[in-house]
Amino acid sequence: MNSQLRKHIYTWSIALILIVAVAAGAIGINPAPAFALDRDKEILVGADFSGQVLTGDSFNKANLRSSNFTNADVRGVSFFAANLEEANLSGANFTGATLDLARMRNANLTNAILEGAFAYNTRLEGAAIDGADFTDTLLRDDMQEKLCQVAKGTNPVTGRNTRDTLFCDY
Repeated sequence: MNSQLRKHIYTWSIALILIVAVAAGAIGINPAPAFALDRDKEILVGADFSGQVLTGDSFNKANLRSSNFTNADVRGVSFFAANLEEANLSGANFTGATLDLARMRNANLTNAILEGAFAYNTRLEGAAIDGADFTDTLLRDDMQEKLCQVAKGTNPVTGRNTRDTLFCDY
């Protein structure tokens, strides 16, 4: 076989592999499995996770101060004892997440979904919660009362009123 023919076969083989890979991605087949990342105890101050799908990851005891999780999918993610002070969590989906002992002072939770999250000992002083959905979120009574003092708005995704999801008195 001459070298010119080998070169054409090689070129067509590479092209075929690329076409198959692109076609598989277009129909939703991911040839490489996604792996959850363990970011426990990492220093991620100011990190940008906006718009990312982070389901399966964990951020236990991580320093995420001033980080950006805008519109991130963090369903079921553990943020146990994480520092999320001054973080932008607007529009993020925290459904079923573990937020116990997390520090979320002055965090932006505007339009976030926290449905079924475990946040019993979470510190939320000064957090912006306009439009946040706290349906079935486990909070301490004193924190719930503080949130009710500033709760307003309706979540654009779930259509639920923030005050209703916190069981605030009107």
